[in-house]
Amino acid sequence: MFWNGKDLEQFMAHKEFIDTAIVPLPKLDGSMEGIKQSASSSDFLLSLTNFIEQQFKGRVVVTPPVLYTAAMDQQLLLQNIAEQLEIAGFKHTFFVSSDHAFSSFNQQYNVIWLPSIPLESMDQKMKQSVLGDQLRQIIPIFSQKWGS
Repeated sequence: MFWNGKDLEQFMAHKEFIDTAIVPLPKLDGSMEGIKQSASSSDFLLSLTNFIEQQFKGRVVVTPPVLYTAAMDQQLLLQNIAEQLEIAGFKHTFFVSSDHAFSSFNQQYNVIWLPSIPLESMDQKMKQSVLGDQLRQIIPIFSQKWGS
């Protein structure tokens, strides 16, 4: 499920089953050195969170990506988003990022850090294989939080 009117109506009606929000956190870097990496990382995160949504449809809602810059207070960003999603009724919130700086907030805010893998030059079959490999790393994290 995605953050749109139709899917959120289902979320509101079935909160006891749809209890998890997934927030992609792509970094916005407009510098000449960072723009390509920023775009590639964003592509990876959005592809991965869409893949997660397909596998856990009916259990998770993927929010729109939350762009941030290096100058922003990352902890405050996570705190504000987590609070709003808790108010909305989500029992679990996971942030997915390719920026290692967010990994220091893992325990407090359920940040899943994965190194960005450039998908743009892969064919669809290879891309699905890579995303499947990444998902297999994430499933135990979800299972642990869902079981507690």
